Amino acid sequence: MSRRILILAHTGRQKAMQTALQAIELLREADLTPVMMPHDAAVMHEAIHNGVLSANGIGVESIDSKSTLHDIELCMVLGGDGSVLRAAEMVRESGLPLMAVNLGHVGFLAEAEQADLERAVAAIVNKDYLVEERMAIDVKVLVGKHLVAHTWALNEASVEKSNRERMLEVVIGVDDRPISSFGCDGVVMSTPTGSTAYAFSGGGPIVWPEVQAMLMVPLSAHALFARPLVVAPESVISVDVMQRTNENGVLWCDGRRTVDLPPGARIEATRSQRPVKLARLALTPFSERLVRKFDLPTEGWRGSLSEIDRAAIAARENERRGQDNWHQTLADSQGVRIVEPHHMAPPPEIGPPVTTPIPVITKADEEEIVELPNRTPDTGRDAPGEDD
Repeated sequence: MSRRILILAHTGRQKAMQTALQAIELLREADLTPVMMPHDAAVMHEAIHNGVLSANGIGVESIDSKSTLHDIELCMVLGGDGSVLRAAEMVRESGLPLMAVNLGHVGFLAEAEQADLERAVAAIVNKDYLVEERMAIDVKVLVGKHLVAHTWALNEASVEKSNRERMLEVVIGVDDRPISSFGCDGVVMSTPTGSTAYAFSGGGPIVWPEVQAMLMVPLSAHALFARPLVVAPESVISVDVMQRTNENGVLWCDGRRTVDLPPGARIEATRSQRPVKLARLALTPFSERLVRKFDLPTEGWRGSLSEIDRAAIAARENERRGQDNWHQTLADSQGVRIVEPHHMAPPPEIGPPVTTPIPVITKADEEEIVELPNRTPDTGRDAPGEDD
């Protein structure tokens, strides 16, 4: 049976659809079977029929997503991070690994750029890729004792105000304990994967993907304490929409799934037992990915490292790795020393300085004050025309 690869592309962009046709052709040349979702395949055929895309006779098979996803080996996503979130939603139940080729802007979830399409296809053909699991969160919406919605998110679940002219009054909590209450534009409950998305825009910390944690980031909070929080993955983080202002809110999960929130609604987020799988061509360190995606400057004001400096650092590192003499080094060192602070002797008793009490001037005293002659401010002499 031929290996089947699901192609998911941004059907609203001609560039993405043309790249999808290129990927389909490369997969077929390697005797793999590319397939698409019915809607994507219909849009593709329509674009080819209208002459928007040049297909060169290439067609694509459509599948029934509810019955045949278990036969798919991998899902290739062509687009930006939004396309990856869409793909994660579509294959959520099957647990297919996603390999993303970035056609958008930042593309933090993408593994390759458009120029690397042939390399990505070759890795799929040769099964030369690694599968990485990313933590997701389960999200529940409760009104009173009733569960009114249950969904999930890969990046974040954001509780936001529905009326732009009013703030949303909320209470944030961790493990059924209230932490703080304030008015705000919203609160982002994020995964480490989402720490470079909406939570990042709200001033939250960047968390490495392998860290198992959840984030809470208030948005434009009118409060003295509204710091981002990083909590354990076993915790339950919550946002309660307060009733005293009678303001409604709205819940957005990954910018795709939404739930209206009446006053008194409670939103709880916990770690999901079902992670999202991402196919990686190489386990590139996240620090390198962070620098490349955000185009961070790695040269300080003191200047960049020269090749001589880099060679010296590499030589010292290799020397340390090659010598197993840390036991001797530790024996020769002075070890950990306790340094006591140098306290001075307590000063002698110092009496309070002698002061003169300032008299209080009453209204009667003011009437007895004799006004002085006018003086020029600079010289102190009498003003001209007086007692000359």
